[in-house]
Amino acid sequence: MSAELDPAGLATRREVLGDEHVDRAIANTDGTTEEFQAFITRYAWDGIWNRPGLDRRQRSIVTLSVLAALHHDGELAMHVRAAVRNGLTREEIREVLLQVGVYAGVPAANRAFAVAQRVLAEIGDVPESDARS
Repeated sequence: MSAELDPAGLATRREVLGDEHVDRAIANTDGTTEEFQAFITRYAWDGIWNRPGLDRRQRSIVTLSVLAALHHDGELAMHVRAAVRNGLTREEIREVLLQVGVYAGVPAANRAFAVAQRVLAEIGDVPESDARS
């Protein structure tokens, strides 16, 4: 890849999405998509995810909500995994998607629950709730 990836954004992207996902995304980059990879690494993963004001758990909650509301199922699956990496429990993911049902509609939540159910089954060992609650 000839486009330079922002080091801070790349580090955050790896922490949130995992090395395997990021390595696969970069390996699948060609002349058509390399600038896009550089763009999202700089502006999404450094410019937004590294901003103060919201922690990663909160950013995951916002991201799950928006992706579910907009029916972006592929990105939603990726971010359900990321939310778990950021410490969200099954209960918290369920609550986010219930909120989506009220504000974005039952069909959006229904689709999102199907995606989350599949991903959480693949992941397996995700806590039901936070022991601190």
